[in-house]
Amino acid sequence: MTAWRSRSRVQAAMLNPALLAALMAAAASEYERADEAPMAWPLAYLVAPLVLHRGTRDALPRTTRTHLGNWVSQNPVLHAGIPARALSLAEPVREGLRFGLANGVLQVDERGRLSGVLAPPSRTVVPGEVDEIIAKAGLVGKWFAKINQPATAFAVLGVAP
Repeated sequence: MTAWRSRSRVQAAMLNPALLAALMAAAASEYERADEAPMAWPLAYLVAPLVLHRGTRDALPRTTRTHLGNWVSQNPVLHAGIPARALSLAEPVREGLRFGLANGVLQVDERGRLSGVLAPPSRTVVPGEVDEIIAKAGLVGKWFAKINQPATAFAVLGVAP
């Protein structure tokens, strides 16, 4: 991982462990709400490449009614970039997982599944990019809950675990 003093301002802002922990917690929380079981931890590595890239985030559906496979086939250019983004974000995601676990935002059960522990959003918060990222991470968590096996999400997105 790049030392903090060597990171650009954008990299430090968008790949900081607290933000990554929060987006993974939002995804895990919504996954658990939809599936009534915690999220498989490998799925955390797919959340960041889907929601941190603005073009991909903007193209995500508004609801989970759109199947992941259909979304991929409708967005081939965005889909093409997901494997490389997932690989480049693996270390920041690990850093975010460690931060989230150390600070109680994420919890792991005995089977290695993630639960997110987030305070409900404040209604006084002015919507912005961070709020949008967290909301889309929640949507991705609900989306992943509709998939039986984590390997299916990896295969559909073209990411090797």
